[in-house]
Amino acid sequence: MGRLFWRFFLIVWLAQLAAVFGTGAVFWLEHRARGGPPGHDAGPRPPPHERRFLPTVGPPPGPAPAPPPAGPPGEFRIPLVPALVGLLASLACAAGLAWYVAHPIRLLRRVFGEIAGGRLDSRIAGEMGRRRDELADLGQDFDRMAGHLQSVVLGQRRLLHDVSHEMRSPLARLQAAIGLARQQPERVQELLERIEREGERLDALVGEVLALARAESGAARKERFELRELLLTLVDDARFEGAARKLALVLDCPAGIQVEAAPELLHAAIDNVLRNGLRFSPDGGELQISCRVLAGIARIDVADRGPGVAEALLPHIFTPFIRGAASERSGEGYGLGLAIAQRALAASGGRIEATNREGGGLRVSLQLPVLPAPPLNRPVPD
Repeated sequence: MGRLFWRFFLIVWLAQLAAVFGTGAVFWLEHRARGGPPGHDAGPRPPPHERRFLPTVGPPPGPAPAPPPAGPPGEFRIPLVPALVGLLASLACAAGLAWYVAHPIRLLRRVFGEIAGGRLDSRIAGEMGRRRDELADLGQDFDRMAGHLQSVVLGQRRLLHDVSHEMRSPLARLQAAIGLARQQPERVQELLERIEREGERLDALVGEVLALARAESGAARKERFELRELLLTLVDDARFEGAARKLALVLDCPAGIQVEAAPELLHAAIDNVLRNGLRFSPDGGELQISCRVLAGIARIDVADRGPGVAEALLPHIFTPFIRGAASERSGEGYGLGLAIAQRALAASGGRIEATNREGGGLRVSLQLPVLPAPPLNRPVPD
C-alpha cells in the first residue's frame, strides 16, 4: 500500500470517528443535564382523556404510587458490542474508499514508469475495470497521449532509418567516383560531372527532409491571404517547367477565397502536389487545378492523367519515403513530396487525400477552412 492510501484511509476513518464520538457526546451531555436516564425524572402520567375527570383540588384518594427506581445521576453505560461492530465497519468503509481512490493512481504511476523506461506500448485503460469516473477518463486520456507519443517516436525512428538508407546510395557512388578519378585521371571530367550530380541529389534530399521537419513542427506564423493569388504564382512556375514537355495547366479558381495558414508551408504543400502531377503527366497532357468552397471548406483539386497509384498503396502515399511503382521505375524523387504536403496542411488546420481518377490518373485534394470575408469600409454619412 502506498502513502496516498494510508493518508486517505486515516482522513476518512478519523472523520467517521469524530462523527460517532460527537453524536455520543451530545447524548451524554443531554443525559447529564436531566440527571438520569430519559423518562425517569417523573412518574407515569395518565392519558389526557383520564386527566379531565381528576379532581382539581387535593390529592387523589389512596396512597400515591411510588416512582420507578432511577439510576444514580450521571451514570452512562457504553454498549461494547455495538461500539465494536461500528468501529470495524468504519475501518472497512475507510479502507475500501481509500483503495478505490488510490488503486488507479498507483496504476498510472506504474505505467508512467514503463513509458519512461521505453515501453511505449504500455496502456492502462484495460486495467481500470468497469470504472466510470474521472479517474477512468484520466486513464483513457493517458492512453491516447501514449499512443500519439508512440506513433511520433516510431515515425522519427523510421524517418531516420529511411534517410540513412536513401543517403547511403549517393554517398557510395560519390566514393566510387572519387576512387575511379584517382585510378583513371583521363576520366576526371566525366567523374566530376557524376560527383556533381550525386551532390545535387544529396542536397535535394537534405532540403526535403528539412522541409518535412518544418512542416511537422508547425511553428510557422499563420497569415490571412487570398488563395487565388497563391495559386496563380504556383501555376505560373509549373507552366514554365512543363513547357518543354508541352504540358497544359488549367486553373479554375474564383477570387475572394480567404484562408489563414502559414504561407511558406502552404506554398510548399501545393508546390509538391503540382510537381508530382507534372512528373507523372504524359507529354502533351493536361494538369487540372480547380478550387471550390463547400460548407466553409476550400477544396483544391489537382488532377493529372498519369499512371495513378495502386489501390493498396493509396492509404500509404503520404508516409515518408513511400513511392509508387512509377517512381521506383524512374528513380526520381524520394517519396517526401506528399508527406510534406500532408504535414503542411495539418499545421494549417487542413487535410489532404488522394483518389484514382476514372480513365487513369490521380486526383489530390487539399482542404482548408475558409475565413469569412472582411467587412466593407463604408463611408459614414454626415
